[in-house]
Amino acid sequence: MSPSGNGHKQALHFTRPPERVVSLVPSLTESLFDLGFGASVVGVTDYCLHPAESLTNLPRLGGTKNPNIEAILALQPDLVLVNQEENPEAVVKALEVAGLKVWVTFPKTVRQALDILWVLVGIYHSRMAAARLETLEVTLDWAESSLSEHLAWNYFCPIWQQPKDDAGVPGWWMTFNHDTYPNDLLRLMGGRNLFAERVRRYPIKADLGMQPAEDPGTRDTRYPRLTAADIQTANPEVLLLPSEPYPFGDVECEQMRAIFSDTPAVQSNRIHLFDGSLITWHGTRLARALQDLPVLLGEF
Repeated sequence: MSPSGNGHKQALHFTRPPERVVSLVPSLTESLFDLGFGASVVGVTDYCLHPAESLTNLPRLGGTKNPNIEAILALQPDLVLVNQEENPEAVVKALEVAGLKVWVTFPKTVRQALDILWVLVGIYHSRMAAARLETLEVTLDWAESSLSEHLAWNYFCPIWQQPKDDAGVPGWWMTFNHDTYPNDLLRLMGGRNLFAERVRRYPIKADLGMQPAEDPGTRDTRYPRLTAADIQTANPEVLLLPSEPYPFGDVECEQMRAIFSDTPAVQSNRIHLFDGSLITWHGTRLARALQDLPVLLGEF
């Protein structure tokens, strides 16, 4: 599956709400329960964590990259929720060939993520869930309208790092560009992604400026890898260190302080460790993100 789309790849048509749903997307699993549709969920991935108390007795179907196809088929779901970025194309095709209805989602903006929730509300015909989304729409509108009242702040937010030696010193960091959900969400907070226009180059040596790049073809170019010099030159005002997908913590925070000691971010102590799911889990967690991120970044 190439990295394109408008949030979801096809319309869903149900004459009645689905009764047996398998979710291979942790953020959508959480969303189903948050919206009151959890009773229909019959299977989830090993990475579906929330709401923990509701998932205790549900069948676990493997990881997002390698779910157990036979176990999914045995559950006889009338809908399987997948994500183009999280679940391999081969998994989607295998489920579709088996005759299952598969909904492929791929939100790259906050608007697209919210639209997916509206589709879910529509197929479940829930007025209560619709009322909740209306409240979220108001919060989103407020965030958009408030942007002009604040100065933008320049940030760098890694989502992965690769050690260059046994000492654990990072050799490169991976981040996201403008064509991603985290970028759009942080834009709502007033953040300006210093690498919004950077595209990932192939192979990795090209991405790190060590050789010419080859044609990426259909490969995803939204997650560039950066050297320390790239980041130092960008001179971030804020360093954001999420807890996922890479588990940035105190050790990594101190590494960043040492490596980027000359940047405004370090000199002003604007390094923030935070719950990474706030920017990586599209779905109802958006409500928490719109509430918690402004508190984290309140100084801006």
